[in-house]
Amino acid sequence: MPDFDMLVLGSGPGGQKAAIAAAKLGRRVAVIDRPDMLGGVSLHTGTIPSKTLREAVLYLTGLTQRDLYGQSYRLKEDITVADLTARTQHVVSRETDVIRSQLSRNHVALYSGTGRFVDDRTVALREAGGQERLLTAGHVVIATGTRPARPESVEFDGRTILDSDNVLTIERVPRSMVIVGAGVIGMEYACMFAALGSRVTVVERRAGMLDMCDVEVVESLKYHLRDLAVTFRFGETVAAVERHARGTLTVLESGKKIPADAVMYSAGRQGLTDGLELEKAGLAADARGRITVDEHYRTQVPHIYAVGDVIGFPALAATSMEQGRAAAYHACGEPVGRTHRLQPIGIYTIPEISFIGRTEDQLTEDRVPFEVGIARYRELARGQIIGDAHGMLKLLVSPEDRTLLGVHCFGSGATELIHIGQSVMGLGGTVDYLVDAVFNYPTLAESYKVAALDATNRLRQLDRIGD
Repeated sequence: MPDFDMLVLGSGPGGQKAAIAAAKLGRRVAVIDRPDMLGGVSLHTGTIPSKTLREAVLYLTGLTQRDLYGQSYRLKEDITVADLTARTQHVVSRETDVIRSQLSRNHVALYSGTGRFVDDRTVALREAGGQERLLTAGHVVIATGTRPARPESVEFDGRTILDSDNVLTIERVPRSMVIVGAGVIGMEYACMFAALGSRVTVVERRAGMLDMCDVEVVESLKYHLRDLAVTFRFGETVAAVERHARGTLTVLESGKKIPADAVMYSAGRQGLTDGLELEKAGLAADARGRITVDEHYRTQVPHIYAVGDVIGFPALAATSMEQGRAAAYHACGEPVGRTHRLQPIGIYTIPEISFIGRTEDQLTEDRVPFEVGIARYRELARGQIIGDAHGMLKLLVSPEDRTLLGVHCFGSGATELIHIGQSVMGLGGTVDYLVDAVFNYPTLAESYKVAALDATNRLRQLDRIGD
């Protein structure tokens, strides 16, 4: 008889939810993770600290209040790293306690250390003191997460040349900064440091940024960042990063040279699988350390599952949680509904971006007709109250059956607002529901009604001409 019914490698969002789901189904469950990483990358260097840092930046800089109190408004003049990290450390500490309590309440055994496969049902646990012990399990869930990918040609020092993990431990707010990579993580940090007053230059080898987002939303974000003195270098590749006594020099292949106090690389993520000895379990990872799974999150070894960032896209905490739960249910023979194809995406730039469904470009490429309805925050009383005159909500509506094809939001509270659209789309609702619904006033949620009325007016004009 194995020691456990399920053994989970990693305690991030995916691993934690898999362990608790299996425990609630009456299984004997254990989790292995490093003592300093309970909660995973998400809690210690990823989602939670970066979003907490963002809140601290917004509060201390007074950025979102400047439409009301003037462009010179600032809550604190000289913002230090200590000011920024105090809130982060508090939140991380509290969340760590919450996770530890949840595992304990559900009788999940927690082992501090690292694990590696001995065979497909046996894991060697290496504890902090160096001792090793063997643990056997009926099912194993790999939820080890990822680390920032680091180009071999770049000498990272954690002070002036950084990745998205150690940028959180930077010694001081840099006066100038180069961010290499205009993906989600790169743009989130570009916004934060620009808000703090750093002169930011974003270098991206592609022709644009955030290409999964609505074009109008991306253009709005660019406008806001340029207003904060951010410079974009699209279609450019970094040839070298030089470290000097007075800072760094980023050399581009085009010949341009960019001096800055610090450089942050945001060049994707690498799966944390190199220490697992996957081959002993009959598994292998790709060049980026990712593991292939089926629709039930099973690897090619049926009793071994993998969830979270280690399996690749979409690599979000929210989806990782659902993957962990689904994997545990499947392993325990419990019925589980398929994860809905409609999943919201939230990007914590300043302002926030969030969307669900397809973009205008995708619908056009697929030759799907649509009509657009837009609500701008400046039209809403709540938008005026909170000082956000730039936000917007866009609905993409089918003229054939009036269902929502996509919802795109840019502005304060976007990552919360999107869930209204998600619910309507998930239940097959139409734009008419939003027209007839009553929303609290004054709220940002009222933007759905304004955008829905805008869309139905456009649809009415189509019908009138068609008649």
